[in-house]
Amino acid sequence: MHLALLLAIVVAAVVAVTGVSRWLSLPEPVVLVAVGAAASFLPFVPEIRLTAGVVLVGFLPPLLYSAALQTSLVDFNANRRTILLLSVGLVVFTALGVGLAVHQVIPGLDWPAAFALGAVVAPPDAVAATAIARRIGLPRRLVTILEGESLLNDATALVALRTAVLAAAGAVTALDVGIDFLVAAAGGLAAGVLIYLVIGWVRKQFVDPVLDTSVSFITPFLAYLAAEAVHASGVLAVVVAGLLLGHRAPVLQTASSRIAERLNWRTIAFLLESSVFLLIGLQARWILHGVVTSGVSLGVVVVSCLVTLAAVIVLRMAWLFGVRGLLRASRSDTKRPPWTYTAVLGWAGMRGVVTLAAAFAIPVAFPQRSLLVLIALVVTAGTLFLQGLTLPWVVRRLRVPAPDPREDALARAALFQKASAAGLDALHDSDEDDPHNVLDALRRRAEERDFAAWERLGNDDPDGETPSEAYARRRLEMLEAERRKVLEVRGTGNLPSDVVEDVLAALDVEESMLDAGSSRRERLKRAQRTPVKGPAKAAPCTHLAAADDQVVPNVAGFCEDCVVEGTTWVHLRYCLTCGHVGCCDSSPRRHATAHFHQTDHPVMESAEPDESWRWCYVDHRVG
Repeated sequence: MHLALLLAIVVAAVVAVTGVSRWLSLPEPVVLVAVGAAASFLPFVPEIRLTAGVVLVGFLPPLLYSAALQTSLVDFNANRRTILLLSVGLVVFTALGVGLAVHQVIPGLDWPAAFALGAVVAPPDAVAATAIARRIGLPRRLVTILEGESLLNDATALVALRTAVLAAAGAVTALDVGIDFLVAAAGGLAAGVLIYLVIGWVRKQFVDPVLDTSVSFITPFLAYLAAEAVHASGVLAVVVAGLLLGHRAPVLQTASSRIAERLNWRTIAFLLESSVFLLIGLQARWILHGVVTSGVSLGVVVVSCLVTLAAVIVLRMAWLFGVRGLLRASRSDTKRPPWTYTAVLGWAGMRGVVTLAAAFAIPVAFPQRSLLVLIALVVTAGTLFLQGLTLPWVVRRLRVPAPDPREDALARAALFQKASAAGLDALHDSDEDDPHNVLDALRRRAEERDFAAWERLGNDDPDGETPSEAYARRRLEMLEAERRKVLEVRGTGNLPSDVVEDVLAALDVEESMLDAGSSRRERLKRAQRTPVKGPAKAAPCTHLAAADDQVVPNVAGFCEDCVVEGTTWVHLRYCLTCGHVGCCDSSPRRHATAHFHQTDHPVMESAEPDESWRWCYVDHRVG
């Protein structure tokens, strides 16, 4: 009963503090740590001591697995060199640099203990960095690098810590270090792939979302324990399994299973992440008490904490800018991200739960262990407060651009158009009879989805509605009335409850889809009006490449055919062959597409303000 009450209080505190943090637009990890630290000194708050086993086995596997599921394996692979330089090279560099620094300022601290502390504070946290990075809108490449680094660096740090502990016992050589690292890496990789294969096979046998999600919940623990059983890296095994299962989810799982897994893991990850930061703060009182009773002088405590905190920040910056300089010098091209990206990446090195868990894993026999644990707590809290609170200011000061939601809308609409074209081709290739005119209904449904995506572009009129916006508003009104009627019928007791619940669930699914679309439209309207171009990485087709850049619209601000016919338009396009201005396919008359069918002019460009993207009608490609 006491434990259940304590868990309920922790969850309630997490929800309340997170809600207030979001309302005040404050970084949630920072506020949770501060609240936990303050609460730890209240007399009625019980002492809660985290242990290495609880964190490394109970918290870390599900947190890493949840993050890995959401990480794009394609983006991860595209940035693998940078990620490996940070997750392996930077961790070793930081461990050695911190070890050298603290050995000079802490009297009597031997080299193994100094390097153990360096390994403890070396890895940035996967949760803290990406939570703050996504909230302030960092470029996606930086977020991918931070995620990838934080997913892999824990394994390097824990291997380094284990090496330092063995060195303290005088039982390690350089060869042993190399072998230990290779076994940890190769064994973790093999265990992760094995678990992926097993879980992938199991998932193909299930279509029930409940069973599939239940399998998902045990997967991170299976991967971690399987790797640790052969003395490999459990952390790496969890990350590999999560990356592969997340990448292959569209093939291995049903749509219902993917939706259920995504929603359930979002809830679990939120509770675990937030609870971890609150629990980090709650360690403050007993850790400080341990240092006070150890007899270490206040001067040594203050100096060692400040030196370590400064070292982890300075060493990260030095490594990033040093590697950047070497890479630029070794390559003939200069198409590298600006130095501001490197600065932001260096300042986003917040520490978290792994640092504190690794500190608890330091053997009790180590000299001045209580001081080492306190230093780990100070580095964790210090980086969260110093870097977490100032990172938004640094991003604004350096003018690092956030992802443009209007460019995302263009890419989304183009991808929907390609997908619909493939789906319609599949329908046309089928020789199945269509006595009920199903093909036309399917074609209309695909077109409506594509039109709704394209409508999010263009010059938004705050006083007007696009067709899809009007549809969403009116359909929500209908759904509210439908739900009231269903609840009224339920109250009579004349229908089976299962039937009523099925109908309510169907209404909920439709409403949730409309709500998601509405939230995306609101983000687009709040976005800064910056020029929208076609995707830079996309290779143009022959028609896009041959389009005439000198053609200008025949008219400005209206559709030529709509004016003649007396109809209305939503967005405007113009032909890059003759300059004819027509309305988009979301408009009632679809004059731009009609112009293509009449003339075979293949490419049109947006005639909306701040937009310069083009569309090829022949190859269904945006450029």
